[in-house]
Amino acid sequence: MPSSTTNSPDNLPIVVVGAGPVGLAAAAHLAERGLDFLVLEAGSGPAAAMASWGHVRVFSPWRFNLDHAARRLLEADGWITPDLAELPLGAQIVTDYLEPLTKLPALAGRVRYGAKVVAISRDGLDRVRTTGREDTPFLIRLATGEELTARAVIDASGTWPTPNVLGGSGLPAHGEPEAAAYVDSALPDVLGADRDRFAGRHTLVVGAGHSAANTLLALAQLATEAPGTTVSWAIRTGAATRTYGGGDADALPARGALGTRVRALVESGAITLHAGFSVQAVTVDGGMVTVTSRSGASVTADRIVSATGFRPDHTIASELRLDLDPVLGSTRALAPLIDPNQHSCGTVPPHGVDELTQPETGYYAVGAKSYGRAPTFLMATGYEQVRSVVAALAGDWDAARDVRLELPETGVCSSSAALSADDAACCGTPEPTAAPRGLVTGVAGGLLSLPVVQAAPGETETGGCCG
Repeated sequence: MPSSTTNSPDNLPIVVVGAGPVGLAAAAHLAERGLDFLVLEAGSGPAAAMASWGHVRVFSPWRFNLDHAARRLLEADGWITPDLAELPLGAQIVTDYLEPLTKLPALAGRVRYGAKVVAISRDGLDRVRTTGREDTPFLIRLATGEELTARAVIDASGTWPTPNVLGGSGLPAHGEPEAAAYVDSALPDVLGADRDRFAGRHTLVVGAGHSAANTLLALAQLATEAPGTTVSWAIRTGAATRTYGGGDADALPARGALGTRVRALVESGAITLHAGFSVQAVTVDGGMVTVTSRSGASVTADRIVSATGFRPDHTIASELRLDLDPVLGSTRALAPLIDPNQHSCGTVPPHGVDELTQPETGYYAVGAKSYGRAPTFLMATGYEQVRSVVAALAGDWDAARDVRLELPETGVCSSSAALSADDAACCGTPEPTAAPRGLVTGVAGGLLSLPVVQAAPGETETGGCCG
């Protein structure tokens, strides 16, 4: 075990894994509190995952996509705040908010790109060793073989690299790995960079969430522009009620409008729906891919879009002592608060460092990764998580435990770019003139489950969460 005072945990930085919105929010809070830190990002720039779906316009206006600490640092440096009522593209969040944030003096030189973390342990101790554990620095190993030490680790690496499989039982469908060349993950740029892969071809979309719905709408639009383009949709449930929503009776008209558009396309025959379709096998033959359900029904297509959600990968922390919920893969204390069998995004109670604490003192998984397989994560939740965790790391336990989060009970928000700043607040709840520290009004929008396609002229741009 290291005994050098220069390698004492107190003399080491806090390492943040992942430079997405939540990871960089953690960095902003660490900078405000004067704590030494280093952000490690596997990609070549900030928010590499978000940049990959930069063509998507999120459902929530700018005001809900900005972390409080990050915004304070930016505005103090002369940053021009975007129109808070405007709905940004994913690419705009990266270029207009996160990239400027990383260039601030408080963060510059503290964010390393191309730094993929492959393992986290204790320096000189495996998971079994107990004596002196809490006083031993963390050891972070990179893909290059380089090793770094840290006093604490905030793991905001997300779930984007580990999507759920097509198989309806949670296992890869038979033949799924062999068919990988025919499968696109969620949110391909159907109307832009990826157009040639879908134009004039038959695509099967698998999944019932809002990511699936938006891909269906994009494919249906492409079908009106490119002859021969056809669209099929497979869902495990017996009906698409979840995706359709409440239509005209929906408490949130914009959410109802999204579901209504998909439903109209299904009823018109523009989208062929296969309900009760639990994927069992995938086979490739003659340049086509056939997907077969457990009941024996099958669909043959040119391409598949897998919009089945995401799951966490805790492999990098396998030598740490983690107490994970056996169902969701979140911390055990957090699981009942986010269980999708009981909660939507908007009914998740406030939570912070206490619910995120692991037996491995000083390691915190935050953001989408903290939720495991629960699709109820919202960016606002992640921002409040890191505010609380950083306060705890600074020794400010009063602030750490003063956790506040206000979300609409429906868990779904919408906005129209045409609304005024006062009217565009999430779900019709006006932003308060002054919110106490840590209070999140409305929602900031989930990273991946909340995208919307560009609305047609005269239509409201919509989106939902928990997809």
